[in-house]
Amino acid sequence: MNSYYSRQIMLWGKDKQESLSKKSILIVGSGGLGCSVALALSGSGVGQLDIVDFDRVELHNIHRQVLFNVEDCGEYKAKVAVENILKRDSNLKSNAYCISFEEYIKKDIKDYDLIIDATDNLFVREQINSYAKLKNIVWIYGSVEEFNGQVCLFKDSSFNMFATKEVEPKGIAAPMVMQIASFEANLALRYLADLRVSSDIFYYLYYNDSGEFEIKKFKLPKG
Repeated sequence: MNSYYSRQIMLWGKDKQESLSKKSILIVGSGGLGCSVALALSGSGVGQLDIVDFDRVELHNIHRQVLFNVEDCGEYKAKVAVENILKRDSNLKSNAYCISFEEYIKKDIKDYDLIIDATDNLFVREQINSYAKLKNIVWIYGSVEEFNGQVCLFKDSSFNMFATKEVEPKGIAAPMVMQIASFEANLALRYLADLRVSSDIFYYLYYNDSGEFEIKKFKLPKG
């Protein structure tokens, strides 16, 4: 399968590519962010990529949730997502857990090298943060709405510094979802391949009123 990963091997060599085959990721959520993150990472050579999501595919999801088609409506998102990413790489192992994250952590199924947040729920992110701290696992936060998004690789800082409240969903541009997911996936690959990657930096990415792309960065305190 070296030919499959040839362009990545050119990037960082066979040893790092081989090291990825021993890494495991849990993606929490398989909506817009989860689909794009899973798609980006499924051909990377990561050994295991599991997805947890209790939700089912609905018609209004499909424009931004790139692993689903109209005929998937009514099916569990995690199940369909896993079926599709397994078609991309015969070396990949992937499990679908069609339950809530709260139910998942009670089962204590497996320890992962990395957790990726792809939810749209602040309370679930608090659960991810607590679970990651308990297990001493790095996790990547991502959110998106309209033409802006946020990303952070949490290692020593804590998501608890942010106020948690119910928010009304807003409109979402599908390309912005893919852009934020791509950022999450790049941070994930750099971390898992043991390349230099900054942690505990809160990134706010957006297109301003003139359509210019801008990034603001904030260093988070330990916590």
